[in-house]
Amino acid sequence: MSGSELLEEDLLGRHRAVLPNWLALYYSEPIEIVRAKGRHVTDSTGATYLDFFAGILTNAIGYDVEEISDAVRAQLDTGVLHTSTLYLIRKQVELAEQIAELSGIPDAKVFFTNSGTEANETALMLATQYRRSDQVLALRNSYHGRAFATIGITGNRGWSASSLSPVKVSYVHGGYRYRGPFSKFSDADYTAACVEDLRDVLQTSTSGDVAALIAEPIQGVGGFSVPPDGMLGAFKEVLDEHGILLISDEVQTGWGRTGEHFWGIQAHGVTPDIMTFAKGLGNGLAIGGVIARGDIMDCLGANSISTFGGNPISTAGAKATLDYLLAHDLQGNAAKLGDRLLTGLRELSTRYGVLGDVRGKGLMIGLEFVGPDGEPSPAAAGSVLEKTKELGLLVGKGGLHNNVIRLAPPMTLTDAEADEALGILGEAIAHTQEAGAK
Repeated sequence: MSGSELLEEDLLGRHRAVLPNWLALYYSEPIEIVRAKGRHVTDSTGATYLDFFAGILTNAIGYDVEEISDAVRAQLDTGVLHTSTLYLIRKQVELAEQIAELSGIPDAKVFFTNSGTEANETALMLATQYRRSDQVLALRNSYHGRAFATIGITGNRGWSASSLSPVKVSYVHGGYRYRGPFSKFSDADYTAACVEDLRDVLQTSTSGDVAALIAEPIQGVGGFSVPPDGMLGAFKEVLDEHGILLISDEVQTGWGRTGEHFWGIQAHGVTPDIMTFAKGLGNGLAIGGVIARGDIMDCLGANSISTFGGNPISTAGAKATLDYLLAHDLQGNAAKLGDRLLTGLRELSTRYGVLGDVRGKGLMIGLEFVGPDGEPSPAAAGSVLEKTKELGLLVGKGGLHNNVIRLAPPMTLTDAEADEALGILGEAIAHTQEAGAK
């Protein structure tokens, strides 16, 4: 065993000794990423990979981007790494102005947090306070974070660590279409069935005065499950009849990643009352936030601050990230290369029965793996995860049954890199099918 391999093994042992058992690590031999540039990362053994998961959709622009690094260094050079929201922060104000305008929400105000979890916690607090109700609707197969309230609205048992919750949650259909009871329906019939289910849940599982429905336009941890366009708009018509707010969780779908729209919710022809964001905005820096109508954002009667939310370093980097994303039309690139990947992957699905479903939008693609009778196959997904790493490609994994490979490369992806990934994925899927047939 080489010295670098010994160091890797030692780090893994130290990790397991002092960090929680439930802190997941990818791969039978986990890796430490020590260098990165563009869309490629290098581990401590010197192996280099094309990164198709981008730190869980967070490194949206890629690695070592000069404009972002320069913005962070310029702030570092002032010596001001932190002040807290008790003081004016110029980059926080500038970034909030830009995001409020991009949101399309009337009279929008923005509150910055450190993560998507914290953003969704804040959105729930705003909605329940504004509506004076602790009842919340969520989609089945949802995931909105790992804190107390967000675990309470997680509709996926594999990610729900506690049955306790500060809110009363009722789950509605519409998130995971591939294996749901309406899976064979047309888009129109699927939407109608989910709307009927929403009305039924309101009548049977709530007392009527619900605070909000929170939904991911494309379910992330749930395996990049995509509802029909317009479904959440049809939901909003029902919600409006009851005064119920709509929260769009854009932590994974925001900033143009879906290609066709800047926000995932725009595919549904509706403007939400509240949106949450995080991940890609910081391109690796810790930042999240909430956008809401001014009357909703200002409904809290108590004092509040955010010690680290909107800090000078994160907002300087995030402003540079957003400016870069817009200036280089990365939404358009996501649409173009997403189509290229989806076309290639759907062709693979016609050749390999182990690949049961290819779905997604833009650079947000899910591959659901199945067994001989169409049953979920987490083993097949695990095989593809390991084989792609061996061949030099990093991908993600998730889904209700842990049988979905998740593809979400940086939005600066090139044609050549997309083709390289397709080649590796084809080889990994062929290997998995052949191994399963033996």
